[in-house]
Amino acid sequence: MRTLLIRDATIVTLDASRRVVRGDVRIEEGHITHVGDAPQHADDTIDAAGDILIPGLVNAHTHAAMTILRGLGDDLPLEEWLRTRIWPAERTLTHEDVVAGTELAHLEMLRTGTVAYNDMYFFAESTAAAVDSAGLRARIGATIIDFDTPELKRGDQAAHARRLIQKYAKHDRISVSIAPHSVYSCSDATLGEVRAIRDELGAQVHTHCSETRFEVQDTLAKRGARPVEVLRKHDLLRGSVLAHCGWVTKEEIRTMAAEGSHAAHCPVSNMKLATGGTMPLVEMWGAGVNVGIGTDGAASNNSLDLVGEMKFAALVQKQHRWDARAAPAGRILEAATLGGRRALGLSAGGIAVGEPADLALVSTHAPHMRPQHDPASTLVHCATGSDVRATIVAGRVLYMDGAWRTLDAGDIMRRADSAGARLAKVVADGLGPART
Repeated sequence: MRTLLIRDATIVTLDASRRVVRGDVRIEEGHITHVGDAPQHADDTIDAAGDILIPGLVNAHTHAAMTILRGLGDDLPLEEWLRTRIWPAERTLTHEDVVAGTELAHLEMLRTGTVAYNDMYFFAESTAAAVDSAGLRARIGATIIDFDTPELKRGDQAAHARRLIQKYAKHDRISVSIAPHSVYSCSDATLGEVRAIRDELGAQVHTHCSETRFEVQDTLAKRGARPVEVLRKHDLLRGSVLAHCGWVTKEEIRTMAAEGSHAAHCPVSNMKLATGGTMPLVEMWGAGVNVGIGTDGAASNNSLDLVGEMKFAALVQKQHRWDARAAPAGRILEAATLGGRRALGLSAGGIAVGEPADLALVSTHAPHMRPQHDPASTLVHCATGSDVRATIVAGRVLYMDGAWRTLDAGDIMRRADSAGARLAKVVADGLGPART
């Protein structure tokens, strides 16, 4: 493993003391050995020239391969969007589509400072293989749902999940969760299967929860309880990641806190699909629930840029609560970095000696990044993903100043364009000429 020296950075450590220091970071064998003052010899050196170095961003909830569905059905209500655009396209998905979409997502994630992500989609093994090749970290969800998927018959999903969890049990960058799609798409019997796998193999549960008012009301009408309570009855809240949580109550938040659940805040997707609810982030924090930030899939965002997502995460809370003090920049930055790491079971000590060297270097040389009175504020309220200079995972530079070091960008974009065009035609043929 080569050594790496990042010289003269503004280091937003997010360590136990929340220090911001100007200095160097040295990395050896994938871990940080020095912060501040460091030996000046290394195999590779990056001159930060005062740019901001942060713990790498973590996407707490996404569907990476859905990049190939980006823009396919904008400006539609969630139920119509799913029924007339997404589900028809997904019925024809292939392994090759998922690889192309996932690799396109990796280009975007690395370009915008994401070092790890929490995924849930079909062809999970294809996604895991793409993560391995790219050099990223990820927790890949093995989907469980009440109907056949493009990849698996309903009866084969549990065995597939078990096999995949065991396959990656000792991988240093990839783990597998069990991912029941949602309470509304998983019967009590299916949730019982999920619990059995969780208890047998210790895998984390990752699911959608209380995303829309309709979902909550429908679950209450059909099962006599709201989604969080249904999950609690099946003992599926312990350590689980619950995505969206836009329609949870204060009592449900207390339940989540008691069970050690994590929440993934996905503000852009929720606003774009007009789900009508805003995750009660301040109450989550007050109760002690760990919160990460996610983009959801690019089909409903339409971006995987977590830098941009941070600003929306802060502003939607301020607007929703009529309180400019809600969601301060420092806490939002922590949610997008350490909050996601905690949700994925990764070390969350920030930029500190002994921690994994998963980092993002953000340029401060554009006009919109000056002056800098507070680096956290600059990152959350001024920066965009295009300001990221370098993305580093386990001490390995995966993206630097316009170049991807593990991915062939031209080939990936050509394959993704081809897959996207085929799926768009499938949708258009299903809609007919009057509705395309």
